Amino acid sequence: MEQLKQFMRPEFLNRVDDIIMFKPLDESQIADIVRMQFRSVQKMLAANDIKIDITDAAVDFIAKQSYNPQYGARPVKRMMQRELLNSLSKMILAESVDKTKTIIVDVGDNNLLFRN
Repeated sequence: MEQLKQFMRPEFLNRVDDIIMFKPLDESQIADIVRMQFRSVQKMLAANDIKIDITDAAVDFIAKQSYNPQYGARPVKRMMQRELLNSLSKMILAESVDKTKTIIVDVGDNNLLFRN
């Protein structure tokens, strides 16, 4: 994929990504993918001395909300961007993150909650 990115436009790669066939994933596999993607978020934030953790309830929430057998793991990435990274970015820009405390991502009232 990295080699393709050097030669192809992002728009084309997104279209190809939407039509490529794959083996359907079940919800537990989607939850594993959520955890894997979250580890990437942890590493990214650790570079800025920000600690973050996620509850099992939040992992399950993201997995259930983004589960679609037709699209596999693609919706997970979109939901992580929309619901997790966007909210974290706003918190960081608003300087409301206490770097001495771990941010806990949880779920409540059918939304992700961020406790710091």
